Amino acid sequence: MNPSCRRCRWIRPLRDALLTASLAVGADFPAFAETPVGSTAVSDIDGEELYLEVILNQARNGQLSRFVRRGERFFASADTLRQLGFRVEGADPGAMRALDEFGGVAVRYDAGKQILSIDAPLSQLSLPTTMLNAPRADEPQAAGPAPGALLNYDLYGSRQDGANNLTATAELRLFGIGDGVFSNTAVTRAYRGRGGDWRGETVRLDSSWQLSFPESAVTVVVGDTFSGFLNWTRTVRLGGVQIGRNFALQPYRITAPLPSFLGEVAVPSSVELYVNGMRQYSGQVPTGPFQLATVPGVTGAGDARIVVTDAFGRTRTLDFPFYATQQLLAKGLSDWSATAGVVRENYGLRSFSYANDPVASGNWRYGVSDRFTAEAHAETGGGLTNAGAGGLWLLRRAGVLSGSYAHSELDGRNGAQTSLAYSWNNGRFNFSADSQRTHGEYRDIASLYGPLPPRVSERVLAGFATPSFGNFSASYVRLAYPEGGTSRYAGAYWSQTFSRGWSAHLSLNQNLDDDDDRSVYLGVSVALGSDYQANLSLQRNGDRDDAVLDASRPVPGDGGYGWRVQARGGDDGGGGLAEAGWINGTGRYGLGFAGFGGASYGYASASGGLVLMGGHLFASRNIGDAFAVVSTDGVGGVPVKLENRLIGRTDEDGMLLVTPLNAWQHNKLSIDPMDLPANMRIADVDLLATPRDRSGARVRFAITPARAAVVVLHDAAGQPLPLGSTARIEGASDTEAIVGYDGETYFDALQAHNRLHARSPAGPCTASFDYPAASDAIPRIGPLICKRETAP
Repeated sequence: MNPSCRRCRWIRPLRDALLTASLAVGADFPAFAETPVGSTAVSDIDGEELYLEVILNQARNGQLSRFVRRGERFFASADTLRQLGFRVEGADPGAMRALDEFGGVAVRYDAGKQILSIDAPLSQLSLPTTMLNAPRADEPQAAGPAPGALLNYDLYGSRQDGANNLTATAELRLFGIGDGVFSNTAVTRAYRGRGGDWRGETVRLDSSWQLSFPESAVTVVVGDTFSGFLNWTRTVRLGGVQIGRNFALQPYRITAPLPSFLGEVAVPSSVELYVNGMRQYSGQVPTGPFQLATVPGVTGAGDARIVVTDAFGRTRTLDFPFYATQQLLAKGLSDWSATAGVVRENYGLRSFSYANDPVASGNWRYGVSDRFTAEAHAETGGGLTNAGAGGLWLLRRAGVLSGSYAHSELDGRNGAQTSLAYSWNNGRFNFSADSQRTHGEYRDIASLYGPLPPRVSERVLAGFATPSFGNFSASYVRLAYPEGGTSRYAGAYWSQTFSRGWSAHLSLNQNLDDDDDRSVYLGVSVALGSDYQANLSLQRNGDRDDAVLDASRPVPGDGGYGWRVQARGGDDGGGGLAEAGWINGTGRYGLGFAGFGGASYGYASASGGLVLMGGHLFASRNIGDAFAVVSTDGVGGVPVKLENRLIGRTDEDGMLLVTPLNAWQHNKLSIDPMDLPANMRIADVDLLATPRDRSGARVRFAITPARAAVVVLHDAAGQPLPLGSTARIEGASDTEAIVGYDGETYFDALQAHNRLHARSPAGPCTASFDYPAASDAIPRIGPLICKRETAP
């Protein structure tokens, strides 16, 4: 023990106690009979045993470690060194090593603070990799099933030259009865010719029951659905069963590979990430290696810069080029679907028209690595077998290359399909090209019930953006069909946004097989203040010219009204239109009149939704996905906010329908207690709603009227009870209230008749009182004489 260290007197007793306790439980502090090469046995060290706090490369580990000091040298067991982060190869856990045996290690001992400061190069350390800016992996637990029904509707009516037409499209959705959602859509048409009778028909569109499993991101659909698809396959409508991956059930999960950058720091440091010159992340990193991921929104080729500032204020930068894409799956991630059923025919014309032959289809994608995603597809039915495989390759910063091959056989006739595609962009330039060809008599399920796939389908697109001259792009498309005939088109496009809200775009399309088939379009738009805009368009199609001029006030998305007037003229005839639109909390409505080429017609439209939930009926706009019904326990007029934005006020029953919400995500709903009477008790002002997809969640803000009052207590002499005395209401909570200045005491859980017990320096006393009639204000009761309690 260092005799100069007065504060170290506790070390030896602590050491003896630790050794005694360790021996009692079988802990190992042995004197080794054999010592590995490069280490020293504890029995060979005649030194001072210390338990010290360690600061390794400016970072505290917050615990005591055992060392043996001999002169200016410090020894520790291999196990202790590994716990501190040193790289110790092949040594017995109890073998002692001197710290100065590790090259580049510097040691400073503060006897007064019992701290050992160690500076070590990273080559001597084996520290875990710190993950920075990792994407969220939490999976919100959705609210339990809340039974209800939803009816979305769209109505459209028109009249032209004495003929009338009415069309209604509706979706009926039932949810909360179990974990699934049932949906049915239909369209009803009614029409009458000039002087004729009304005729009509109703056609069922889709009926399905959908069950989701968010933990495994799997969805099961029974009823009408689509076969799964890849970029090189075609989809068909089916009636049957489908099971497959649905990453929408885990919205916080990142499925694409994220560019990540590796680095290391010798001391605790701050790290900043800049992507294409914009800061995306800032945080702290401890000593050792670290891995920093980019944000999911970055796509294409880019440049990242990491700025590291250590504890001494020294700064260094690391530059990394990268290429990010959403086309690939992250390593180890799979996406798949399997569908079986019968093909839907005459969709939109007949309600129950299905083919006789059963068919099946399956797709699979797998992230073999962050640079390669494998794909496979198979389908069968009606005597057809079709199977293929493909993949997507990330060519580092050179873009993404993909290819596929599929083979089919039908009634002894064989065919194949090949595809090859490439894409690249860097935010300013972009280029993509793809080619898909069929060989022989290639067939798929879609071709058994519809047109054959194109014999050749090719497309090339290139573009670039300039800050001064706008955006330019050019395209080439070629289609060749098995029945004969080839179409080739080339196009060019330019757009630019000018100051003061002006913008313009110009497009040119040319049929390469017909010189006369050419179209040119020029559009100019100008903002007239914050609410109005005007548009002018000129178009030449072949040898015909047309011009359109319109002015409008767009309908605000949050509600309000808008309008549009239009005039047109040219070789196809003149005319114009005038229409108005409204949006409110219960729907969207439109009304218009148009005339072109000597014909005129009027039209009107309405859309919205009806929700039945919790015994209440709500009218709303069209609801595409999830929503919530908020209850404030019968208190009406309470303002409700969605993500801190006012969304509405509860009705007289204390209910409000809130839409739209994001399914399977945390949606923050809140109320403002400052807008409530003072005599209300609120359990929570912020709640998270996590509804299931296409369903409703119930959110209850517990608001109860509080019988609160300020009770003034005086003693028998008429003087206020002393400050700091306590009082409680008999039969209520055991919580005591503190008597304030002038004997004022606040209670918030009073009954119609109350008896209180107070305790003051003069002794205990009691008082009784009745709560006054209900009032929005907090009443003041008293002064009450608190009578001394007498012994029984």
